[in-house]
Amino acid sequence: MIKSLLVALIFIILGTNANAQNTFSISGLVRDQKDGLPGASIYLSGYKIATVADNDGRFTLTNLKPGSYDILVQLVGYLPYSKSVIISDKSVQVELVLKENVAQLDEVVIRADPNRQKYINQFKEFFIGKTPNATQCKILNPQVLNVDYDVTKSTLTVSTTEFLIVENKALGYRLKYMLDHFEYNSRTHIIYYSGHPFFEELKASAAKKKKYIAAREVAYYGSSQHFFRSLYANKTQEEGFIINKMIKIPNPNRYPQYVINAKLEKIKAVPEKTGIRQTKGKIDTALLAFWTKQQEMPKTIDKFSRADVLTDTLVHYYNQNLKYLSYTDALLIQYTKEKESLAYSKTGFWIFRPLDVPEYEISVANLTGDGVRFYENGGIYDSRSLLYEGYWAYEKVADMVPMDYVPLPKK
Repeated sequence: MIKSLLVALIFIILGTNANAQNTFSISGLVRDQKDGLPGASIYLSGYKIATVADNDGRFTLTNLKPGSYDILVQLVGYLPYSKSVIISDKSVQVELVLKENVAQLDEVVIRADPNRQKYINQFKEFFIGKTPNATQCKILNPQVLNVDYDVTKSTLTVSTTEFLIVENKALGYRLKYMLDHFEYNSRTHIIYYSGHPFFEELKASAAKKKKYIAAREVAYYGSSQHFFRSLYANKTQEEGFIINKMIKIPNPNRYPQYVINAKLEKIKAVPEKTGIRQTKGKIDTALLAFWTKQQEMPKTIDKFSRADVLTDTLVHYYNQNLKYLSYTDALLIQYTKEKESLAYSKTGFWIFRPLDVPEYEISVANLTGDGVRFYENGGIYDSRSLLYEGYWAYEKVADMVPMDYVPLPKK
């Protein structure tokens, strides 16, 4: 089995309750330490909803349903700003205080890093992805990326004090992404990144828009966003998802730990004299290599469980806007309406499947804690709550659509 790459939740997005009949607004003031700031751009994370502050720094976002939102603010000369807001049964007023971006205002001398481009290329691969859509994505302002590699921890971290601009010519979006954190560990192959994306439509002809719409449909269906929406609505089977478990069993190719320990201790205990044919103080290197390899083998292996998992046993209401998903082992999710693409089959994200299981898209969701809270629109509340393997690890920012994306009606 090819080693799968684990990827944590891609972005933090707080969702809305689409069942609510009433709509409300978020209004307020954008200011610095003294005055209101005119011209500030205000976005809702994960959506295409935005406005601009007036001459007094005031703004209003209307037609919002009850739920939780992240407000993003951008203004030249100031650090990007985000604030979480909850709408329950009335409109909300907020005050957003920006801080000056000293790095922009002052002249900064940056030492050339000969490895910078190499690290940026790694960041692009693990943040934007390696899907066919990723080949049509471009970071327009890579100069804002601050990269650092810790040799002792084998960890690449990337941050930015400005919005990262990503142009996606496959799906027709320009993303303004407030990157909170990016981390890649080359030892564990675990990627974690979180942030706040805002989506803008690229200008396009009617024919081009038609292609964008078709590509967005493909990107949405079978995604983790699609799965959590259908899970919230209790329609996973109807939407084409089969839920099983990936359980861990003892590795049949590995000796018990106590046997390995005993053998290694015996080999490393150099004998004074054990016979005429054995040289004094000589270790059997072949045996040492064998038992050392046994020590390094995983204690458990993954097993595809055929038993169907009922969503009623997994999902519970957390509050009026959130549901809570909790389980043991790992969820194995098959999307039966799409088969694995040729491009995917050539990557290291492949998940083991029995030979008689069709080549559907398979993803594995591992909990990092007790559970995960999620919204009706498919948004995840807890940013580090899940680690993905398989197809959902393969698809990253290049295959992301807004949280208010509505697929075309099925004919």
